[in-house]
Amino acid sequence: MSPDPVAPAPNLSSWRTKLLKIFIDADACPVKEEIYRVAGRYGLSVLVVANAYLRVPDDPRIERVTVTEGLDRADDWIAERAEQGDVVITADVPLADRCVKAGARVIAPNGRPFTPASIGADLAMRNLMTSLREAGEIKSGGRPFSKQDRSQFLQALDTAIQAIRRTGK
Repeated sequence: MSPDPVAPAPNLSSWRTKLLKIFIDADACPVKEEIYRVAGRYGLSVLVVANAYLRVPDDPRIERVTVTEGLDRADDWIAERAEQGDVVITADVPLADRCVKAGARVIAPNGRPFTPASIGADLAMRNLMTSLREAGEIKSGGRPFSKQDRSQFLQALDTAIQAIRRTGK
């Protein structure tokens, strides 16, 4: 049967949005509630990936993925599935590197995007800080998560989704 010549062309922007997924590296993510709200507003799928059971809203677009225990299992699960046109939320720089290389847009919970242009420096800084902590040169953790971080995250997430909707990547 031939296609209907009068049928309207598909809305590609809508089609791209339906494919967009948000992956959350969820074990220590402080912005899960914000992600759920934004995803609900856009009608996006969310995959909440963790090493342990986490409570998620009762919403068919939000899927909890509990991976087997082990170092980097949640990271591996996300990295194997994230692709161009997806958003990954993580503070884990090696995971961000893998996802950026796969073409996904990656955002830290404080709103800082990981990009192809920045990921090399991000990895170098992470490795330097790890070495300094192991040598005992750094004894305290990072600064506390703030309202400003939350606001910057929301702006970055909205910007990423809009860019994907516009370009498909």
